[in-house]
Amino acid sequence: MSNHQKLELTWKRDFPSLCFALATGVGKTRLMGAFISYLYAAHGIKHFFVLAPNLTIYNKLIGDFTPNTPKYVFKGVSEFAAYPPEIITGDNFEERAQALGDLFSPVSINIFNIAKITSEVRGGKAPRIKRLSEYIGQSYFDYLANLSDLVLLMDESHRYRATAGLRAINDLKPLLGLELTATPFVETTKGPMPFKNVVMDYPLARAMEDGFVKEPAVVTQRNFDAKSMPPEEVERVKLQDGVRMHEATKVELKTYARTNGVKEVKPFMLVIARDTTHAGMLLAQLQSASFFAGRYRNKVIQVDSSKSGAEEEEMIARRWRPI
Repeated sequence: MSNHQKLELTWKRDFPSLCFALATGVGKTRLMGAFISYLYAAHGIKHFFVLAPNLTIYNKLIGDFTPNTPKYVFKGVSEFAAYPPEIITGDNFEERAQALGDLFSPVSINIFNIAKITSEVRGGKAPRIKRLSEYIGQSYFDYLANLSDLVLLMDESHRYRATAGLRAINDLKPLLGLELTATPFVETTKGPMPFKNVVMDYPLARAMEDGFVKEPAVVTQRNFDAKSMPPEEVERVKLQDGVRMHEATKVELKTYARTNGVKEVKPFMLVIARDTTHAGMLLAQLQSASFFAGRYRNKVIQVDSSKSGAEEEEMIARRWRPI
């Protein structure tokens, strides 16, 4: 950065928080692992608190931070070869509190689901993490808040910036906050409000240029004249062409897998809507009995900001499993 450039960082918290805006699919979880490895190796920081936005990603993070799993983030890190980080979760922290002074691991990583914490604080109640623990003589929250080297990592932070759960977590007053999101803004009645603490922006276009994310195949008809049709008909034709390409690709992938004795890869089709209302209309059309004889009735999911609570959990869960 030159002397004439100025980076303004602002955060609405009692601790410094830096945001890394990264396109989906480039490895945000691996970056979290790199943060932890670097901060421990270079600065001796041993305590980390990782926030997940929902149950599905919470379970995925636990898996990715657990040794001997396919996407283990600390594979090859020499500092954690003998004693990998101790994983403490929102489900077992009360049991693990008994052994806090006897851990061999050099680093402890606490993984919690912010959606669960938010549900626990409704009606002014204290979340379970703030309740007294008989094993340590204080709440687990107070134990964490008294640590001088606690670093907070927030996955998909745009989903819970203004929730009651995060306001409760703010009282931890960590040494540093690190946010990771592909959507560095929050929706308000006045429109999208961008984050003001972004220190790195790696958008989808650049990720595709660098080969980290595959470029989508755009389906078009040769000599197609959209101006000669009403908008509804153009939309219907485009959806049908997209599905035909999807089904042809599925056959090719299945044939390749059987011929070469490899695992079958299932393709998916991405439909981009104008807004949540339009997305609902597209969903209804794709799942209707008149669209490819109803073959896609239970094979379409709508992913947008209109879902919350249990609906959001189901949406995310379906997004992560094959349909």
